[in-house]
Amino acid sequence: MAQVVSAQVARSRPAPPPAQRFVTSDGVGLRVRQDGPESARLTVVLLHGWTCDHTVWDRVVDGLADAESVRVLRYDHRGHGGSAPAPRDTTTIDQLAEDAAGLIAERAPEGELLLVGHSMGGMTMMALAERYPELVRARVAGAVFVSTTPCSLARITLGLPGPLGGAVVRAENAATAVLGRTNREHFLARPAALRPMVRRLVFGAGAARRDVAALTAQLGRVHPASMSGFRRSFAVHERRRALAQFAGVPSTVLVGSRDLLTPVGHARIIARELPDARFVCYPKAGHMLPYERAAEVHDLIRAHIARIRHSRSAG
Repeated sequence: MAQVVSAQVARSRPAPPPAQRFVTSDGVGLRVRQDGPESARLTVVLLHGWTCDHTVWDRVVDGLADAESVRVLRYDHRGHGGSAPAPRDTTTIDQLAEDAAGLIAERAPEGELLLVGHSMGGMTMMALAERYPELVRARVAGAVFVSTTPCSLARITLGLPGPLGGAVVRAENAATAVLGRTNREHFLARPAALRPMVRRLVFGAGAARRDVAALTAQLGRVHPASMSGFRRSFAVHERRRALAQFAGVPSTVLVGSRDLLTPVGHARIIARELPDARFVCYPKAGHMLPYERAAEVHDLIRAHIARIRHSRSAG
């Protein structure tokens, strides 16, 4: 009986909109998912992390567009998911900021913006503010930084002590470089073998098997050369000063206590640069808060939407 009811509910839900394409200024086709009314005064823009794609936000945004009457805009970064590979020398955070600016200009040219960025997506938000400060000042009404950093990741140790951590990171960098020269079809054929590593590196305690499988599948959809190129760009990511552009913007900083890739200390730097921001550290959670704390992130986004609307009506 339960299966029949579930099937009926599934059939009653509206079908998701078809995948759309956006072509960047340098001709790269990006896969885009847009939900909600075109006439919405507020657009929630979600930027995913390295080796993920827009589906990482599925549970976070479930029902959001309909419940809040907002436009929800998410997409796959170049080289990720259903987007085209990143041309050589374009695997940089600056380029991702250009892509985001172009997408916003085309798909959400007017109205307020709520930016939500996970990991590399959060770095992209900072680069966007650095390159387009007038956009942030004029239109960004809220910002959510999820498991991200304003600092270089060149010295990250993955939670391991001293020399051991450095050795493991060097090995990981070398492995990523090798994968960058791997044929994509060969890479796609072996995603299950990566699940133990994925669980260890990016999830905290009690990771759900379905979440590990979903993330590993996303990893399998990354263009290997793009993955390697973006990994190198993290070493030169230094954007603490760019955070000043978010001063006065209602912001939230989220991190898991067991995040090995962008540890709690990195999130605290963001919070120090934005002293009015709300800081939330989730005990026992890892790097993948869009999975590990999906309901909480969903609720925080809705709280931001409510605050934006209250400010609008009060003003």
